[in-house]
Amino acid sequence: MPLVTTKEMFKKAYEGGYAIGAFNVNNMEIVQGITEAAKEENAPLILQVSAGARKYAKHTYLTHLVQAALEDTDLPIALHLDHGADFDICKSCIDGGFTSVMIDGSHHSFKDNIELTKRVVDYAHSKGVVVEGELGQLAGIEDDVNVSAEDASYTQPDQVEEFVKSTGVDSLAIAIGTSHGAFKFKPGQKPQLRFDILKEIESRLPNFPIVLHGASSVIPKYVDIINKNGGNLADAIGIPEDMLREAAKMAVCKINIDSDLRLALTAGIREHFTAHPEHFDPRQYLTPARAYIKELVKHKLVHVLGCNGKA
Repeated sequence: MPLVTTKEMFKKAYEGGYAIGAFNVNNMEIVQGITEAAKEENAPLILQVSAGARKYAKHTYLTHLVQAALEDTDLPIALHLDHGADFDICKSCIDGGFTSVMIDGSHHSFKDNIELTKRVVDYAHSKGVVVEGELGQLAGIEDDVNVSAEDASYTQPDQVEEFVKSTGVDSLAIAIGTSHGAFKFKPGQKPQLRFDILKEIESRLPNFPIVLHGASSVIPKYVDIINKNGGNLADAIGIPEDMLREAAKMAVCKINIDSDLRLALTAGIREHFTAHPEHFDPRQYLTPARAYIKELVKHKLVHVLGCNGKA
């Protein structure tokens, strides 16, 4: 099966009350863990690549890893650029075989965001590629995205109709309380999703796919393993999974997951080296790390996204 766009995925997800997992990939073991889990659960997938991942692994290596996943699983998979910072990186990915790109103009003025997003949309659509835009800014740090809590802003529902109509985007990332990275909230403060904003946006954009970035939950199992094996993530906190599942039943059709993957991979490696400090073969310590990635993704597909059996 060739790579697909997200159009049909999102249509089915919206109608079915579930979301598609958009998992960030950086190397072979991460791709394998994600796709093996999806194959066993018969789930559609979005494999997404950040600017940092392209610098680390190179565009060509990543696209060929995804091609191998297609051949191995025969699942519907979309290849997506996560947080494209400008027109040039979006164009490079569109020309380089991606079926979906995100242009993140959220740090610009509303007018400039529209102009930049529309330019990407016009080019992408001419090549059969879909585009995700963003309104509002999430706090936190992830690769080249760094927004302080003071600079974060919720999406304003009264802007979404004009933005979508003016740009022609195919999906919209919004800020309703998620955060990039294992964000450290203030002592005693717990993350809360603004379902009131989501409901208002849903009413203004009926049947339109909404995206949540920064939606890792920082699963205690992997945090505990890391901390027991030399780590220090005592303050790490994420978005409660019951909130994400509720959002997936509404207009949210794509939920991004990156930090949880990093935690699972790191937990496997740290745990292995504590038990086997003499090992130096990457296959020895990356095998359990890949297994934790697979375990995590299966959990997300079934219990958070609800997209198992939907391929």
